[in-house]
Amino acid sequence: MLRHGVIRKKISRILVPLDGSKNSIRGLETAITIARGCGSTITGLYCIHEQSHSEFGKGSSNDQPSPQMKKFMDAAKVLAAQNAIDFKEKIARGEIGYTIIKTARGNPKHDMIVMGSRGRSSAKQMIFGSISNYVIHTAAMPVVIVK
Repeated sequence: MLRHGVIRKKISRILVPLDGSKNSIRGLETAITIARGCGSTITGLYCIHEQSHSEFGKGSSNDQPSPQMKKFMDAAKVLAAQNAIDFKEKIARGEIGYTIIKTARGNPKHDMIVMGSRGRSSAKQMIFGSISNYVIHTAAMPVVIVK
């Protein structure tokens, strides 16, 4: 759509990585504001960090969501519903940055990623580069980073 010399792409699906941190909540709030203006749906992605597979096999993992994760995702659904936004929940396991990008490119494809600048990351991630930095440089769609 062309208006005033600016090309505008329809944003119908927004991916919001959530981890329970204050910054991820601010990311969700920003995504809700954008979604209201565009008539978009939001997918809240809770990614459980899991090392990539190695020759020694995969460690055991519990497929049940933790009580904290469930409580946080339920609160995110309520916040979206209070703002008349359709919210879909997705829980995934893997390397967090890679999983965010894979989900954004997946089916259905997302038009935008909105995320907090810092989440519940370890000191290792701060030394080797943050997840948000990875997402910014790898995503093929617009990324909004919220402080």
